[in-house]
Amino acid sequence: MNYRNLRKIKGYIMLIMSTMAAVIGVILLFAILYKVIQTGMAGLNLSLFTQDEAPAWLEGEGGMRHAFIGQIILTFFASLIGIPIGILGGIYLSEYGRYSKLGRFISSLADVSVSIPTIIIGTFIYSLLVKPFGVFNGWAGSVALAVILIPVIMRTTEDSLKLIPFQLREAALALGTPYYKVIKDIILKSALTGIFTGVSLAIARVAGETAPLLFTSFNNKYLSCNMNEPMPSLTVTIFQYASSPYESWIISAWASSLVITVFILLSNIILKQIMKKRSF
Repeated sequence: MNYRNLRKIKGYIMLIMSTMAAVIGVILLFAILYKVIQTGMAGLNLSLFTQDEAPAWLEGEGGMRHAFIGQIILTFFASLIGIPIGILGGIYLSEYGRYSKLGRFISSLADVSVSIPTIIIGTFIYSLLVKPFGVFNGWAGSVALAVILIPVIMRTTEDSLKLIPFQLREAALALGTPYYKVIKDIILKSALTGIFTGVSLAIARVAGETAPLLFTSFNNKYLSCNMNEPMPSLTVTIFQYASSPYESWIISAWASSLVITVFILLSNIILKQIMKKRSF
């Protein structure tokens, strides 16, 4: 067997293995979606969004309005904190710290931070914002989610900006444009698709986090918009309902899982379509 035939055989083997891996991944994804849709549809009704928690023995009563609203509030403030810091940090790593030791150190630290278990982040924020004040609170939950957001957005922003040819920067600078305007008006606009993709992936990730909220915002079975006290959250409520012995709560947990899954999928699809139309 000559070298050319051996190379073809290796190529076919890798193609088969890659195809099998992709097929297995797709099958597992559709199996999860099928299970969530099949089980969640049974508890999907209007009261799920319009009523608060009711005692488990009241079959067909109550909903998870408090959890949905609380999750939106926590995610909103986490995004408000994390997105600007992440994007500005990515700009520094790409434009100002690209060749510095500090920039390389921060970039490596961001990579490590992405893989840190979120429960550790939850315990860290607990020691900073919960234990000193003696009460679980929504601000601690939002900060914990923001800490998860920041490294993801920072790295995706850095990578997106680095894809822009350096000659584009040189051309703008040669015309006398200040560097901050080059970044604001040219580089950021050119990398907008990649940046928004990173932001959407980061938000989708924190929208499904449970562990850090157990140590920070905890949970609340009543509707509350006061960030200075325990806040209800959808993920923690799903965890509590799913681990309960009550059938009605388990069905509500599956229904809520279906809602959050569909929301994340649709938001990603819509965002990608918008970015395609606005891409340069």
